[in-house]
Amino acid sequence: MSTLLYIQGVPFEEKLAWIMAVVSTAAYATYVTLLLGRIGSTPAAEVPYVPLMLWTIGASIVASIVLRVVVSALAPEDAGKKDQRDREISRFGDHMGQSFVVTGGVAALVLAMARVDQFWIANVLYLAFFLSAVLGSAAKIVAYRRGFWPW
Repeated sequence: MSTLLYIQGVPFEEKLAWIMAVVSTAAYATYVTLLLGRIGSTPAAEVPYVPLMLWTIGASIVASIVLRVVVSALAPEDAGKKDQRDREISRFGDHMGQSFVVTGGVAALVLAMARVDQFWIANVLYLAFFLSAVLGSAAKIVAYRRGFWPW
């Protein structure tokens, strides 16, 4: 990814999509790895997951902000520039990603109605947010790389 930060000619918004995809994946992978390491012989619902979840989410937010600042500093002429195509690609990617937020919300609602432990509800929501970020970013990257034809 570090080479992506320096690539000239790559739209600023595509760089941001790459940042979101990589940071989200790293944060969620870290969370799952550390969580699984804590489970051992303990039932999953009894593992103290909240601090771990909050730290990985917080770290991903900070990392995204820092990387955005770095990308903006390396190409200040491109930072914040959006044309019509960028706006349409952004909207398209956001709509693609939102499907997982809705799906995760519905799944969490069903779990809550079934009185499932909050561990599972929180983890379903975190998974949905992760998938939303990755799918939305992937849709944007593909639109930039292969072209985008709004209907």
